[in-house]
Amino acid sequence: MTSAAEPETLTPGLYIAATPIGNLGDITLRGLAVLTRCDAIACEDTRVTGKLLKLLGISNRMIRYDDHASDADRQRLIAAMQHQAIALVSDAGMPLVSDPGFRLVREARAAGITVTALPGASAPLLALALSGLPSDRFLFAGFLPPNEQARAAVLAELANVRATLIFFETAPRLVKALTQIAQVLPGREVAVARELTKMHEECRSGSAEELLAHYQTHPPRGEIVLLIGPPGERDLGEVDADALLLAAMEHDKPSQAAGQVAKVTGLDRRTLYARAMELRIK
Repeated sequence: MTSAAEPETLTPGLYIAATPIGNLGDITLRGLAVLTRCDAIACEDTRVTGKLLKLLGISNRMIRYDDHASDADRQRLIAAMQHQAIALVSDAGMPLVSDPGFRLVREARAAGITVTALPGASAPLLALALSGLPSDRFLFAGFLPPNEQARAAVLAELANVRATLIFFETAPRLVKALTQIAQVLPGREVAVARELTKMHEECRSGSAEELLAHYQTHPPRGEIVLLIGPPGERDLGEVDADALLLAAMEHDKPSQAAGQVAKVTGLDRRTLYARAMELRIK
């Protein structure tokens, strides 16, 4: 095992540095060394990162780099990496996880820049470990869409994936997401991991219906990771077409809804259209 210490002077290049997702004690020794000794820190929000650096006792130059960064912004950073050590951080956790940093890393590598990744806190992995759901195969799919129809389509698309599904979700949308999971993926085990590493950390598991009943009477707060267990043998192919049709018909005509559901499920469009007409009459 090598020493955690970094050299006093960092080699020019890009350093991908994980930051705490809640508990300040989760910063690593290497992370502290790099954030202290690098020439500049590229971050999503200078206010968020500035607060973290202040708590860690670090005073260093920050450069904003987020979803709105232009090609010119990236090229300026890459040019700086030729002779400076630039750290890349996200607002919390591991950069590039549901984060725009992959473009910078890809272009830096293409330019021959040395890229170093420092391990650290990651909310999806921590939630997976806490949930007790199968962890031999998992799929992280970012945020579920806020739109009901789009959310149903994503759940249907991933219904037969033999892996634990991991999503980010917001507290105001959790109840709607659980309602749709109960409709589209009935019988699956679900877990809600909330406020990870913080004082009010919680990981609650059960069926979507059980969790829905709890959070309807106990409105959640904080940042949430939502996990859905993999399908059992009898679950494969049992996508709830009725739920998808009903969700689609809230915004579109039966014919359009049938086409959308056919696209995401592979079911026959004419059969779905006939069923949509039956559901509309009820």
